[in-house]
Amino acid sequence: MTDWDDIRYFLTVAREGSVRAASERLEVNHATVLRHIAQLEEHLGAQMFEKLPSGYRLTEAGEEVLEFAEQMEASSNRLATRVFGRDQSVRGPLRVTLSPILATHLLMPDFADFARLHPEIEMEIVSSDEPVNLTNREADVAIRVVYNRSTLPLNLHGLKGPDLFGAVYISRDLLNAWRAGMHERVRWVIKKFDGIPDWAREGDIPIAKVPFRTIDAGAHLAALRQGIGMTVLPCFVGDADPLLARAPGTRLHMHGTLWLLTQGETRKTKRVRLFTEFLSRRLSTYTPLLAGLAVPSD
Repeated sequence: MTDWDDIRYFLTVAREGSVRAASERLEVNHATVLRHIAQLEEHLGAQMFEKLPSGYRLTEAGEEVLEFAEQMEASSNRLATRVFGRDQSVRGPLRVTLSPILATHLLMPDFADFARLHPEIEMEIVSSDEPVNLTNREADVAIRVVYNRSTLPLNLHGLKGPDLFGAVYISRDLLNAWRAGMHERVRWVIKKFDGIPDWAREGDIPIAKVPFRTIDAGAHLAALRQGIGMTVLPCFVGDADPLLARAPGTRLHMHGTLWLLTQGETRKTKRVRLFTEFLSRRLSTYTPLLAGLAVPSD
């Protein structure tokens, strides 16, 4: 009988396209991935992959195995979520995924409070903007900003939270320098591959042609605090930072709505229900902050 672990490693290599990427995805070393692939090939008596300079490509035999392996995975996931959904214990693992900026600037105190209330629940926070498959149990709860409700998968259950707004922010020092006539134009600080939204160009401060680029959210915010330029931030980040101010002449812009998402069977688990109900109550208290209505007075 084929070992399910061998199938799991085979699927990951097939999807990632390389052993290196698969080992990173599975958080194991390179040799472990190769060992499982070799075991599967020995058991089935066929080569699963052709190694090319560009990566690993499925052979004809591998293509046939892929179809059955995906069916096995789907059955395994359905079984796991059904059993998990009947778990009414207030102890055990709970994996929550959300964007780093929500974790760092808004919800970590609430996670800490929940952990103190339920010390036997083993929380794991997956702080990432990468998509996570709830059906495959990559997480139990996803906290996401959703712009269009119709884009939510039909198999997910959602608890709707507050609307999330953003605005254009600039350091107070740079704003004062611009007002004093020391800068005619101000650079735009761009995170990753984002551009400048059309609605953000309507402010009183002219934007310089040459932007300043950053890779991650931490560097992006640090650049803004250093007075390098101005940029769009969620209101719950910009309004809470004493070094920043909203750029004059700009307006609020809705980014989307916060949703707590769970998979159909998983949401029946007691610790998932406890967490989503707890966080839903906490989020409702943040409505003014998320809507940009809790602006501190200068």
